[in-house]
Amino acid sequence: MLGPVPGGDSLGYPRFVSETPTGGDDGTDEVVIPLSPVTDRARRSGPRRRGQQSALENADSRKDLVAAIRKAREVLPGDPAFGDPLSVSGPGAPEAVARAASQFVGDTPSAAKEIGLGALQVWQAMLERVGRGRGTQEMTILFTDLVAFSTWSLASGDEKTLNLLRKVAKAIEPPVSENGGRVVKRMGDGMMAVFPSADGAVRAALAGRTALREIDIDGYKPQMRMGLHTGTPREIGGDWLGVDVNIAARMMEAGGNGNTMLSQATLEALDFDTLDKLDLRVKPYRRGVFAPPLNGVPDNLKIYRLESVKK
Repeated sequence: MLGPVPGGDSLGYPRFVSETPTGGDDGTDEVVIPLSPVTDRARRSGPRRRGQQSALENADSRKDLVAAIRKAREVLPGDPAFGDPLSVSGPGAPEAVARAASQFVGDTPSAAKEIGLGALQVWQAMLERVGRGRGTQEMTILFTDLVAFSTWSLASGDEKTLNLLRKVAKAIEPPVSENGGRVVKRMGDGMMAVFPSADGAVRAALAGRTALREIDIDGYKPQMRMGLHTGTPREIGGDWLGVDVNIAARMMEAGGNGNTMLSQATLEALDFDTLDKLDLRVKPYRRGVFAPPLNGVPDNLKIYRLESVKK
């Protein structure tokens, strides 16, 4: 029988350990488990700690508290929806941390999770330098695409195709960064880039097209169509989304067999003498009789073809 120890406390076995000794007559060694004092304070604090932990867990999962924190995130800099698959798909550090955290906390809503995502939201906004102005900063978007690339690639094989894509990238991507832009993504035989100024976008498009003329793969000289549009797209997860991105893509589609097209918004955003300095001019775009209409483009948006004065 367990007896008292000095101070009035009693001895007890750790929880879930039997008081019955093992070993004995069958020849096995007896297992000796040391006894430790169990104080009245420990007896009282155990249930209290478990109660506190349970209360914290219940508070963390309260729907009204989670909703309140989400509402508070709307006034913070950055994307208040940061944390969903779309917003954390980019290459940045906040996105990487959010993806790693989601592996541990899962999809269950919680106050702690929302607080953590709020901190990452602000971090991302500081890195991207957009803050509350997300979606209001004017940008010019450039889309490019090789004409009839799939047909040529199918007949030429993988080795020549890869060689062509590498040469095309070396021709059109350096002018993007040299003129203040950034390549957002590469899409097989094309790319998407964004620029803080329309002038930089037009200069990059012209330089890229000039460099493209030097490419020759066994007699094949690639042709590229380009489209430019200026608007206020949203940067989410390292990508740019929104109506203005769709319009820029439609501008490229209007390029047909190798033209450079720009919207009225881009033309109006250019400095008054940019086209003259670059020996360029614009001509209004007229859709062919049998050409399908451009979906996703406002009816009143004017489109222009950019061409050289020396042409």
